[in-house]
Amino acid sequence: MSKAMDYLLQTRGEAMGSYFKFLKQAGSNLDPKTRALVSLLGKVHAQSESGLRQYLPRALRDGATAAEVIDVLLFSLPMLGLTRINWAIEIILEMNIPEFSPELLDREPEWHRLTAVDELPLDQPICLQVAGRAVFVLRDSEQIAVYDSRCPHQATNIPQQGLAGKTLTCPQHNWVFDLQTGDCVANGNRPLQRVVSRVIDRQVDVFF
Repeated sequence: MSKAMDYLLQTRGEAMGSYFKFLKQAGSNLDPKTRALVSLLGKVHAQSESGLRQYLPRALRDGATAAEVIDVLLFSLPMLGLTRINWAIEIILEMNIPEFSPELLDREPEWHRLTAVDELPLDQPICLQVAGRAVFVLRDSEQIAVYDSRCPHQATNIPQQGLAGKTLTCPQHNWVFDLQTGDCVANGNRPLQRVVSRVIDRQVDVFF
């Protein structure tokens, strides 16, 4: 939260609380994906880089595809103007989110072979690469959990070096995640994105 927002909450807390309550009620009939896309447009209109970096992963988490993000930006051209759209695209490209690469933008999700079950160490998470993306995988006695390597805060790609036992720490803002559950256990408030997976004939596949 910005210093300005902290100041307003401190000095005009009642008014700001009423405003936030109004915003919540005004969007109560919108599905999460639509709310996320509208919020994303607001960050682009204000040219808030930190807001864009935060709300873009949220929109993807809430069901928007990369193609839908691009389309909603272009659809809003009369309101945003080409300068703001170019500004947003430059930041999106800098974030290096795989789904926005030209060759993947309009591709339908599909299954990809990740690895053999026997290649996964027991109770020791590892980072693997598949279809141009990195994932963290934890195999225990009950399940095989696969998580997107990108932090849900601002889509920072968390490297292998972020692993410490069964916890994963994002180097950008030190969000800490428990890889047994995917939950954020320190400094943040959103879980890692769980990747759909399956096991067939002792082979692990992922779907994206």
